[in-house]
Amino acid sequence: MSKRLLIMRHGEAGPGSVDAERTLTVRGHAEAARMADWLQYQELAQARILASPYRRAQQTAEHVAASLGCEIQTLGIVTPDDPPEAVIDWLLEQTGRGPFVLVSHMPLVGAVTGLLVEGRSDRGLGFPTAAVAELEAEVWATGCARLRRFMAPNDVAWPDQRT
Repeated sequence: MSKRLLIMRHGEAGPGSVDAERTLTVRGHAEAARMADWLQYQELAQARILASPYRRAQQTAEHVAASLGCEIQTLGIVTPDDPPEAVIDWLLEQTGRGPFVLVSHMPLVGAVTGLLVEGRSDRGLGFPTAAVAELEAEVWATGCARLRRFMAPNDVAWPDQRT
């Protein structure tokens, strides 16, 4: 049985001298809200939202949690400089759970994606702010996942959207 993991980068954040305390900009909130609305239609019943403890990731996860009706679990191993292998080890321990929505940062989101899909952390995707990579796998191991789709806020078009 396939498992799903949606890896999301936080929305645009403003500058700050303490990285962990940087907050979303107005645009960042709009990006996060747009992607959270899109996630509502992705069959994520029973999803677990995992987020970095950094403020901008928590703010992004709050948008997702509101759309999906789920709670946020803060995961300390998904900050920008954490090793992607630690995330994969954590995922391997989560038998029978999911789907997961992981809200984190570059370069970690790119490295985790690269490691799971290509088997190399240096082969990851470049994530624009609030972008989501949807992965599917039988087991969360190096090189064993398949990239189902990659969406950024500008890729989401609603039928009533005016140009």
